Amino acid sequence: MPHSPTGSGKTRILLADDHALVRRGVRLILDGEPDLQVVAEAGDGAEAVEMARAERPDLAVLDIAMPRLTGLQAARELSRVMPELRILMLTMYDNEQYFFEALKAGASGFVLKSVADRDLVEACRAAMRDEPFLYPGAVTALIRNYLDRARDGGDVPERAITEREEEILKLVAEGHSSKEIAGMLVISVKTVERHRANLLQKLGLRDRLELIRYAIRAGLIEP
Repeated sequence: MPHSPTGSGKTRILLADDHALVRRGVRLILDGEPDLQVVAEAGDGAEAVEMARAERPDLAVLDIAMPRLTGLQAARELSRVMPELRILMLTMYDNEQYFFEALKAGASGFVLKSVADRDLVEACRAAMRDEPFLYPGAVTALIRNYLDRARDGGDVPERAITEREEEILKLVAEGHSSKEIAGMLVISVKTVERHRANLLQKLGLRDRLELIRYAIRAGLIEP
């Protein structure tokens, strides 16, 4: 259950970054929204884990590069001890390796600091809806790696998916709605939904975020 203060309905956020100025800027962005509230700040990964256990926030926003424990190490620990906690990663660098590691560590989103004022609020709300938030470059990397491995006969799961399902998988992971996919592939929305359901059922998954994580776990994507 979310630990929101009675009556406020706000998402309670732990913010961790080793630069006080960055924390201040990010806090201004988040606290400026009616549905978001920073309830704790941490200056390194170890402190982030301690604060999360003490404050029980709904969402942790973690910088990847921090002293003592990195954001990735903190995310792994928090995913283990507080599986209900949603996690977003903040980074200075558009780095595919970090992106894949963040998903493996249990993060549901990856936000570049350079565009935090544009993306962070949306990413927080997506995380609370259990939806992944991926900046465009990350989506491109994810899909490219998956399709490259599929095309080259890499370690694609034995439960083979059809070419049409592969098309749907690509478009779903890119964030397109069923209606948009139907328009692109010139098929009905109902057909898209059926393919999508088949895809998730074949892979034993519930949603798009699990689909992305599955692709990593199954070795479809080389971190």
